[in-house]
Amino acid sequence: MRLPRPVWMLGWVSFFTDTASEMVYPLLPLFLTRVLGAGAMSLGVIEGVAEAANSILKVVSGRLADRWGAPKRLVLAGYGLSSMVRPFIALASSWLHVLVLRFTDRLGKGIRSSPRDAMLATFADSANRGRVFGFHRAMDHAGAVLGPLLASAFLYLRPDDYRTLFALTLIPGIVVILILWRVPDTRKAPATEVQGAAPDPVTHFPVTARLPSEFYRAMAVILLFSLGNASDAFLLLRFADVGISAFWIPLLWSAIHVVKTVSSLYGGQWSDRLGRRHVIGAGWLIYAGVYGAFAVTDSAAMLVIVFLIYGLYFGLTEGVEKAWVADLAPAAGRGNAFGIYNAVIGIGALAASLLFGFIWTHVSPPAAFYTGAGFAVTATALLYLTFSSEPRPGR
Repeated sequence: MRLPRPVWMLGWVSFFTDTASEMVYPLLPLFLTRVLGAGAMSLGVIEGVAEAANSILKVVSGRLADRWGAPKRLVLAGYGLSSMVRPFIALASSWLHVLVLRFTDRLGKGIRSSPRDAMLATFADSANRGRVFGFHRAMDHAGAVLGPLLASAFLYLRPDDYRTLFALTLIPGIVVILILWRVPDTRKAPATEVQGAAPDPVTHFPVTARLPSEFYRAMAVILLFSLGNASDAFLLLRFADVGISAFWIPLLWSAIHVVKTVSSLYGGQWSDRLGRRHVIGAGWLIYAGVYGAFAVTDSAAMLVIVFLIYGLYFGLTEGVEKAWVADLAPAAGRGNAFGIYNAVIGIGALAASLLFGFIWTHVSPPAAFYTGAGFAVTATALLYLTFSSEPRPGR
């Protein structure tokens, strides 16, 4: 079955967005610590706040997508904001400047993520939902393959010239906007026209379709896992600690996204056949094993191998979790459902990164990695205890 053309277009949007983002992200720990003189705790604050900054906006934008029935406007605004501010990291002179810019970049992600996921769900059905979201994540990771390669090539020619490299991310950002203009909107009846929905007395947003209890149970389990899912910047910082040079880090970041790209394609398809729960559980156990390995070894070669295995976790969980959200939510409430899901991920990221940075600084790096592994194992057990059978896909 061929994927719809808009799915391909949104895939290319994510490809070029991640190309730009991943020209910056794997080098950010080195830029912060070596150029700006920041430490591990400030890295935890920056990444935690950056990932959590979009949490409320993801809920709001998801509800607005349901309310307006025209999510493309929000998707375009979100991608445009991120594309505009990302190059300004080149001008940062302190870690606080980076914090502000990462915060704003993630606000753009908060605006676009839930409406974009709702658009993708509209282009899919229960038979190929995993494949659609898996493909989208694969395109996202493919961009993350190219971005670090471009960064490494640039730094080979101009060593340590991080600022010029960051400024060049404006180019793929422009390409993203040009593609988005051509993506068709997925207009539907606004929430205010669905069963005469009245405004919520607390939020003042129109009440969209009610989400089932099993959706909230799924979010509780995902939140538990997210509390141990700290920023990947700490893995990159660990590489620096064991003596891997700055030149190799973008290449390793690119290599892991090759694994993510391939495993995302297969992970989504497997979840369509085997069920979301089994594939997600396998991914979380891989995560636990990787974090456990990062805690027990200082061997650079072993850490590189384990880091590449880490890519399988993403392929088995990212797109599959989103397909699961679409399964559990009725069509009229999917924007809201994706908003809640993305907010859960963001809140977990903030708590996990702050906790990880604190344990790394005040106890030890191995203790921080053991903590993340413990959360993953506990969440996997709860996944099977909470859902004794595979939930029935929604409409």
